[in-house]
Amino acid sequence: MLTFAALQSAAGDAVKATFGNNPVPDSLMVYVNGKVYVKSDAALQLVKHLRGGWPLLAGLYIFPKFIRNWVYDIIARNRYRWFGEKDECMIPSPDVRKRFLM
Repeated sequence: MLTFAALQSAAGDAVKATFGNNPVPDSLMVYVNGKVYVKSDAALQLVKHLRGGWPLLAGLYIFPKFIRNWVYDIIARNRYRWFGEKDECMIPSPDVRKRFLM
């Protein structure tokens, strides 16, 4: 099961501590087995945990990281134009809320 945390939470502080004095990336971050993944590495780690055909995307690891991150940056820069933007935040149901670390 995937759990989520805001970088401003106690769980987020623990992840940020792994960066030491280095700046914390302003992109997707995934923490798996004591290792922090960012950008395309993080996205590919996430798809491994999804159902259906999504785990097949993990095969994109065959491409060099600089190419994967270039594509990731293009998607990140255009996500609102392509997928829309909400005017308000979703209020999670109790079932979803229990998946967030505080």
